[in-house]
Amino acid sequence: MIYTCTLNPSIDYLIQLEEFQLGSLNRSKETQLFPGGKGINVSRVMKRLGTESTALGFAGGFTGDYIQNFLHSELITADFIEVQDNTRINVKLKTGMETEINASGPAITIEQQEQLITKIRQLKKGDLLVLAGSIPSSLPLTFYRNLTEICKSAGVETVIDTTGPALEETFQFEPLLIKPNHHELGDLFRAKVSTVNEAAYFGKKLIGLGVRNVIVSMAGEGAVFINEDQVLRASVPKGILKNSVGAGDSVVAGFLASYTKQSDYEEAFRAGTAAGSATAFSHDLCTKEEAEKLLEQVKIEKIG
Repeated sequence: MIYTCTLNPSIDYLIQLEEFQLGSLNRSKETQLFPGGKGINVSRVMKRLGTESTALGFAGGFTGDYIQNFLHSELITADFIEVQDNTRINVKLKTGMETEINASGPAITIEQQEQLITKIRQLKKGDLLVLAGSIPSSLPLTFYRNLTEICKSAGVETVIDTTGPALEETFQFEPLLIKPNHHELGDLFRAKVSTVNEAAYFGKKLIGLGVRNVIVSMAGEGAVFINEDQVLRASVPKGILKNSVGAGDSVVAGFLASYTKQSDYEEAFRAGTAAGSATAFSHDLCTKEEAEKLLEQVKIEKIG
């Protein structure tokens, strides 16, 4: 079974406006509510691609209930730890360009942390845990490291999609996959990464540190996949960018949905690239049909 973990989920309130004027009354053209959070996005896209998962994390109040009810309506199993404060609401203003206002989220007690850790300890060999998103300020920065260590000891595979020290501390436990973009990869090595060759070079350094597979998203340059045996570059399908929210999460979801069925890294990389592009080209997370339509456009090139 695949599990996703979102420590600080949200309701994403999308507001579309013709224009936004600060200090004046603004009327929306359209509004939408979605459950937000990187792990939740991974679960939602995997479900659309035909792969089941259980969503873990923390949720509280009427907003937490909304998220869990929404996931249940999409037939996704949600098993969140209840917290006292309301789950946060993030506002996304779309006025030709996108502006985000993200709330900080509820405080999480030590007891609630232990409840989640207990759930993770129940995972067994053959399971896979996706740890995605930032660590809330009320949790120790070592939280992902601790969960990854528990998984490593139990033979549970991990996928890590976060940044900075929280990501670096998981390398020693040999995660199956990490997915930085080229800026985040550069930050890990205090360097600028702007070309495919640079991404491949620093990606190989991550393999040397214990990571087993790396996908580096390169914006218009496509994506690069690196492991011990190969370096691959995927081209970007043609389309109009409509939505940046969830595109990276869709790459992870597409990769896992394919890899857990075929155990083929190249095909999983192709599927992840197609799913990420499909989300970027739509106003919501991609559907299976949208991802499959782009699959043939993703060309894989082996890099020496």
